[in-house]
Amino acid sequence: MSYFVEKLFYLHYRVVNECKKVEEGEIVLAKVGIIIGSLRKNSFSEQIAKNVDELFPNDIETEFVEIGNLPLYNQDYDEQNIEEYTAFRHKIKELDGVLFVTPEHNRSIPAALKNALDVGSRPYGQNVWDGKVAGIISHSPSNLSGFGANHHLRQPLAFLNMYVVQQPEVYLANIHELLDENGKIKNEDTVQFLQGFVDAFVNLLKIHQ
Repeated sequence: MSYFVEKLFYLHYRVVNECKKVEEGEIVLAKVGIIIGSLRKNSFSEQIAKNVDELFPNDIETEFVEIGNLPLYNQDYDEQNIEEYTAFRHKIKELDGVLFVTPEHNRSIPAALKNALDVGSRPYGQNVWDGKVAGIISHSPSNLSGFGANHHLRQPLAFLNMYVVQQPEVYLANIHELLDENGKIKNEDTVQFLQGFVDAFVNLLKIHQ
């Protein structure tokens, strides 16, 4: 067997083996953090996030990132070692992308979510959100579907230099009717729509890696 034929067989083996590892989740192409805007236990945001988490492919590692333990941001803390701030910033630095799932509070995002953005953006010049891919899912019990929260969130994400998925936009209306008693999305069309959103998110991750 010639050298070139042996090389071809070897490359074929490598490709097949690597594809198998991807299918089995042994190779991670990107890491995505999921941030839930609501702090309420078993909130609609949390239930939606868990549904969407299952739609990511095996080669994308996902992790829920806690924001409820972050003290209210104060610039005086920039010169101090706040343990919760340090751990949070380190976690965000490790990520390639962030998925935000949020309700709408008074036509904007919840205070805890804005606080997390502020904590991650400071101290000045150490913005941990910089250059990461972002996706937004907003929801509400009404027909407005968190439109205000969705677009308010886009403003700081643009300033923080994140690459936000532009299409499709995800606004989930009548959220209390969308989930069953086990927190699963009942409407298959909605599941397929969210799958399209996740696919767009993953494609943007690949572009900006």
